Amino acid sequence: MQWTLVVPLKPLARAKSRLSDTAADGLRPGLALAFAQDTVAAALACPAVKDVAVVTNDALAGRELGALGAHIVPDQPEDGLNAALAHAAAVVRSSRPESPLAALNADLPALRPLELARVLDSAAEFPRAFLPDAAEIGTTLLAAGPGRELLPAFGSDSRDRHHESGAEELCLDGVDSVRQDVDTGADLRAALTLGVGPRTAAAAARLLLGKP
Repeated sequence: MQWTLVVPLKPLARAKSRLSDTAADGLRPGLALAFAQDTVAAALACPAVKDVAVVTNDALAGRELGALGAHIVPDQPEDGLNAALAHAAAVVRSSRPESPLAALNADLPALRPLELARVLDSAAEFPRAFLPDAAEIGTTLLAAGPGRELLPAFGSDSRDRHHESGAEELCLDGVDSVRQDVDTGADLRAALTLGVGPRTAAAAARLLLGKP
């Protein structure tokens, strides 16, 4: 089964505010873009992924992620994360109504293609499924099989809310790179320990040097 991934990305100037304990205002947009670039590059290298649609209104992010091979979907609703995902899913399904879909966080800089393939292969066994984040509170991936609605419920306590929506929780070992999103300085250190992509590694090096 070949999946289309939908990756939401808010305007870079407003991204990753919870990293303020680690990165100054001038550095956070670059970090957010690097996270997204490494996430999208790894996703496109995954054998289970057909294509990636990034939903964003950020012009720079759109150019950079489009250059990697992602399709860019404008965030026309501009009504938050879940509305953006629902809109992008509808755009994808308008041309491929039976395409399996998965929403993937844009802040998975340690993402490994083969680990993502394991998660998607497992998700294919259920009508809807999700993978909890490393903190076991949120969600990093929500999948909907052919013809199924995505029904995203991301945000605080999304693990519980996706449970309540009827999605199956995927309990897999050895997929840490798909679970390690980055919201805080501690998350970034955990991702660096796993091994991040080249753009995040370069951005983290600039962070250590205090350079924009």
